Amino acid sequence: MIRRTFLALTASTFLAAPALADGHSKDIVDTAVEAGSFTTLVAAVQAAGLVETLKGEGPFTVFAPTDEAFAKLPAGTVDDLLKPENKDKLTAVLTYHVVPGKVMSTDLSNGMTAATVQGAEVTIMTEGGVKVNEANVVTADIAASNGVIHVIDSVILPPM
Repeated sequence: MIRRTFLALTASTFLAAPALADGHSKDIVDTAVEAGSFTTLVAAVQAAGLVETLKGEGPFTVFAPTDEAFAKLPAGTVDDLLKPENKDKLTAVLTYHVVPGKVMSTDLSNGMTAATVQGAEVTIMTEGGVKVNEANVVTADIAASNGVIHVIDSVILPPM
């Protein structure tokens, strides 16, 4: 069932990589780095030790918050999450933005749920624009060699 197979992490304005035989030459991490608007997300992925995972075969669906999305968090939140002693908490937040599998916007339906890599589910709403929990998808279907990125305007937090 698509609700259960809709599993991978979170995305905004990416520059499309040139198409190759399998689609795109850059993986999720390299696509985010090249875009330039995900420096906080990339730094967090590095601090959590998830770079190699997100450069892996996948496929993954990532709901990627922009730098502006991270800036909406209360002051000091990002700095606190990036501390080595908070690596587990940071990993939980980041993996809540990832769903295993490649889920394109055409695969979504209103009210569907998807299990994240973190373990909890996100809810997708499609009426009046696409939302993941309370975050708006501002750019969808950015293809990468190992999955897809959907850019969101807020950081989504796993349930406590």
